[in-house]
Formats: sequence, C-alpha cells, structure tokens
Amino acid sequence: MIIGVPKEIKNNENRVALTPGGTKELVKRGHEVYVQATAGSGSGFADEEYVAAGAKILPTIEDTYAIAEMIMKVKEPIEAEYPLIKENQLLFTYFHFASYEPLTKAMIEQKPVCLAYETVERADRSLPLLIPMSEVAGRMATQEGAKYLEKPMGGRGILLGGVPGVKPAKVIVIGGGIVGTQATKIAAGMGADVTIMDIDLYRLRQLDDIMPANVKTMVSSEHNIREEIKDADMVVGAVLIPGAKAPHLIQRDMLKTMKSGAVLVDVAVDQGGCFETTKPTTHAEPVFDVDGVMHYCVANMPGAVPYTSTLALTNATLPYALQLADKGWEKACRENKELKLGLNIINGTVVYKAVADAFGLEYKDVEEMLMANA
Repeated sequence: MIIGVPKEIKNNENRVALTPGGTKELVKRGHEVYVQATAGSGSGFADEEYVAAGAKILPTIEDTYAIAEMIMKVKEPIEAEYPLIKENQLLFTYFHFASYEPLTKAMIEQKPVCLAYETVERADRSLPLLIPMSEVAGRMATQEGAKYLEKPMGGRGILLGGVPGVKPAKVIVIGGGIVGTQATKIAAGMGADVTIMDIDLYRLRQLDDIMPANVKTMVSSEHNIREEIKDADMVVGAVLIPGAKAPHLIQRDMLKTMKSGAVLVDVAVDQGGCFETTKPTTHAEPVFDVDGVMHYCVANMPGAVPYTSTLALTNATLPYALQLADKGWEKACRENKELKLGLNIINGTVVYKAVADAFGLEYKDVEEMLMANA
C-alpha cells in the first residue's frame, strides 16, 4: 500500500502521524511511505531520519495527498485540505465528526473512507487510540489550569498546592475516565484539594482505592456540580461519549456562582465541549473570559508537547496501520472488530450512528456496507 503522511497545518499542531521508527516497520513489509517535507520537524524528527527509514520525501501537501492510498494524520482535515481528498482514499486520523458538521458534510461529499482513531474500540469498551492522547491531555489540563490561575495570566492568583499555613486550591474534575484520572493524579501530586466526579459508582470505588488522601470522590449530578463549583478554583471537564457530542454539564448561569478568576479547562472541546460556554481556542490564543471565569479550551492540547505525543500516538496506531496496509481496509475491518468500529464514513455514507444522529443524517449499518463490498 502507498501511505502518505502530510504535515499538520492546524494552528500550532506540531505532532506528526508517524515516526521514522513506524515508517521503517511499514517499509519492511513492502509498503511505500511518502512523507511531506518537514512533517516531523515539529516533533523533533528530521527528513533525513525518514529517508534512512525508507520513506520518500515529497515537497508539498498536494503531492502527498495525490499519491497516497492511505493518509495517516493526527488531526482532522481542515478546510484547505478538503479538495485534496480523493474518493476511496483511506483517511486514518482523529475526526470527532459529531462536534463539527462542515467537516462531516465535506467528507460525505469527497467520498473517502474515514476511519477515526477516537472510535476504534476494544471488547472491554476502552478506546486504544484515544487513550495515549487522553493521558497527555489529562496531565496537561492540570498543568495549564495551574498556569492560568496565576494573576498575570488572568486567574485568581492562587498556588495549586498552597504552602504551610495557606490552604491549597480546590480542583473539581468532572469525569473519571482516562483524562479525569490523569488530571486528578497531577493535581493531587501538586498538593491540591481534589474532588473527582463521575456517574459510575463502581468507577468511583476504584478511584477511591487508588487515589491519595487529598482526593475525594463524588457522584456527578447537576445538583452536586452546582454546589461544588461555587468553591472551586479550577474545574477540569473530562467527559466523553465515544463518537458523540459531549453533554453540557456546566451551564452559563452556573458561572455567576463561581469565584472571579477561577479557571475552567475543557478537555472535551473536540467533542463540542462539556461547558455551555466552551468554544475552541488555539495555543496562540488559548483562553477567554466569561463572567470573570477563565476558559482554557484548546482543541489540540497534546500538540504543545509533540515529541512525547507523537511517540505515544505511533505506539498505539502502528499495529492498526500495519493491519490496514497489509490487508486493505475492507479485509482488515471485517477481521478486526476494533477497526470496524473506527469506520465513520464510507464513500459518502455515514456508518457510525452517533455521527448520523448528531446531524440528522442518513445512516447505514457498517456490517451491511462491509458485506456488500466483500
């Protein structure tokens, strides 16, 4: 198979979809890998390293899309890329369709095969290609929130861990999954007073067993959220419904009850955000103020630590990429249920129900599509 790796062009997105090490594994199996010039430079990988691994370097993004049967990316295609995408071309990347209708409609119109990292799912319901970036984003959420609590950054001017004789900051984490767990670990490690909330009582029992003494658990409900955020210095939104739009758990009216200079960090922004006032921001302009509450809603948080993120992502995606390249996407998805669940759009047809439901689009069962093409 011919694999293309374009340079990411989203604002301050320095990650790349494939490392030189991953490239070598694909080339060893007889596949051709074409990497756009400087695609890996933001992550610390030079063109020469890709060449040494057996890749060919192409000068432009247009060249990369034109030659490839499978495109491997990190972030969803943006508007400038839409015309470059070909019918039947396999796109293997994060899409988060349910949060952005123009992207969904563009992919329906261009008719590629869209296999989304975020909906590849194991039998235990875990999301293996979302987990590594969720781990990065969860840890960064606390790190960035702590920074924006500083007075010069617009925050309350409070140190997350406090000092002897001065209380630490109060941190609320909504969601006990990968992101929430990682955010809680870092906040607890910095000495904050942390409460993690989730609707799953079994998960809260697990967290209660493994977290240190400065972490409390609480069932997530509108009443409990309303009460807890009144005293919060930082709130991390870490809610995920796979493939679907995130629910708004903090409403606009709740902000008026919060402390001036408190910080909201919405890690669910890729899925539409779990705060009503969320709007996507960039690393260039990461925050905005609503009713005196700072909002950090960067849609590609792990892009700020691209070396770590790229290695973590390739560790997870490469085994699946090898299956797709070795067998072709249809056979690979028929034989691997995890990959099959990653299929969101096939040649203009939506095959992931949560995406169809988000925009009232026609839906066709993925099994039916795969069997029709068998």
